[in-house]
Amino acid sequence: MSTATTEDARPVTGVPVRVGRMSLRAHPRAIVVVVALLAATSGLAVLEMLTGDFPLTYTQLVDTLGGAGTGGQKYVVFDLRLPRVAVAVLVGAALGISGAIFQSLSRNPLGSPDIIGFASGSATGAILVLVVFGGGITQIALGSILGGIAAAVAVYGLAHRTGVQGYRLILIGIGVTAVLGSLNTYILTRAGLRQAQAAQVWLVGSLNGRGWSEVLPVAVALVLLLPAGVVLGRKLNLLEMGDETATMLGVRVESTRLLLVVVSVALTAVATACAGPIAFVALAAPQLARRLAGSSGPALLPAAAMGAALLLGGDVLSQRAFGQNALPVGVATAALGGVYLAWLLATEWRSGRR
Repeated sequence: MSTATTEDARPVTGVPVRVGRMSLRAHPRAIVVVVALLAATSGLAVLEMLTGDFPLTYTQLVDTLGGAGTGGQKYVVFDLRLPRVAVAVLVGAALGISGAIFQSLSRNPLGSPDIIGFASGSATGAILVLVVFGGGITQIALGSILGGIAAAVAVYGLAHRTGVQGYRLILIGIGVTAVLGSLNTYILTRAGLRQAQAAQVWLVGSLNGRGWSEVLPVAVALVLLLPAGVVLGRKLNLLEMGDETATMLGVRVESTRLLLVVVSVALTAVATACAGPIAFVALAAPQLARRLAGSSGPALLPAAAMGAALLLGGDVLSQRAFGQNALPVGVATAALGGVYLAWLLATEWRSGRR
């Protein structure tokens, strides 16, 4: 497992920008990357809304969005495809930000919520509500959020020993993930056939049947937590230099780290509650965004844009590339993410970082 030192830190670059009393730094290359990713996401959104069992032309789509389409076209666009696209974009952005925060805190590219147990905790909470208590959609979402929070508390508490070290957080998180995975399997074996099938479908991670009721919570979470993440994210570069250096530079290390963990866990839990435990977006998006943006820091906004593009692209691929045999988006992201994880581990091994 790799850890960062003060020798890894690069000089702070970027153009200073003042927003009210806050001073931020805008990185031109990162801005270009965000704009390009947003353009790609917009193109994927148009493709998602034009194609499918009920294909539309571009003119029909524009007319329908303007309120002039037929009843059938309005149903397809506003009730089926537009909320699905919105959920994909918002959930992908939430996972991208969450992954970027945890990879920066742990100073390790494997420090992703789906690797270190938080997504598994959300899945456990949802399965318990579904199988044991027979809860509905709202109760399942609440159980998912509470399960993710409980897993985060367990991992953070077990990893805390005069501070939280990145490698210890990851190792304990991997262990918690294994335990929760076994618990999830056990619960499914004790469930009835219908309950087990419903739980298994949710566990894969899917955007099927998602509507405006799923859009609202993740949108609210992003509106509330993204500004907090960006403001706190200014201190992530200092935390990556090590606790002693960050403390000397005026950062309250433990309180700042705890607040960042809360932001990341909340984003992961809400995203999982809306779409299920979608694998590897939180792992891959921050690393890809860093490489494109050429950033030495967490690059939260590029990571959000990359997460949105990856999840929406995965959904387009899973729905359109296999004809009538459409796959849940979680299957596509897991397959692509497995290849990415193998490449990442091979790269880490060749570079001599264990």
